Amino acid sequence: MRTEAREMGTVTAGSASVPASRYVVFAAIAGCGLAIDLWSKWAVFAALGCPGQADWEWRAGELVRFTLRTNFNEGALWGMGQGYTAVFAALSIAAVIGIHYFLFVAKFARSAWLTVALSFVTAGALGNLYDRLGLHGWKAPNGDAVYAVRDFLYFRFFETFDWAIFNLADSMLVTGAIMLVIHSLWLAPAAQPASAPAQPAV
Repeated sequence: MRTEAREMGTVTAGSASVPASRYVVFAAIAGCGLAIDLWSKWAVFAALGCPGQADWEWRAGELVRFTLRTNFNEGALWGMGQGYTAVFAALSIAAVIGIHYFLFVAKFARSAWLTVALSFVTAGALGNLYDRLGLHGWKAPNGDAVYAVRDFLYFRFFETFDWAIFNLADSMLVTGAIMLVIHSLWLAPAAQPASAPAQPAV
């Protein structure tokens, strides 16, 4: 049962060491994800400019409309919490530190599933943290630094339903979150020990 649980990606904290491959997997996914996110933001904003300057659009009839549209988001997903950039930046830092502790100090990185899931979360958190710290270099018309996340992916369905404008970092965060939900609902129960056989009376 213990072997099956580990194969499904479920472990418990303990003294067993974390395989070296887990460090490689985590660094590769988080690093590549961060690089792709930052490059995509740079490329789209370099091509289209500040919000409102230009859009690029593709349509599939009235079914779906996909638009590259630059946008600065001072909140979180779906535009929630506008103006609380510093709070979200602090939460991102705390999340990255917590993930490192969870995986490599508490040694949950022995689970390949959790390692991959939290690699995606780390990449997304760092990508948006980069923007919230204003490291992208964009400035407002008055010359002040823009402390906001660069979004550019926009979908509209059936000409009536607008999906939130987002970026690849958001996609990685959602991917990691979905993997964690799958782990908690279907993989974690596999780690529960089987009922102990009845002991004969002595």
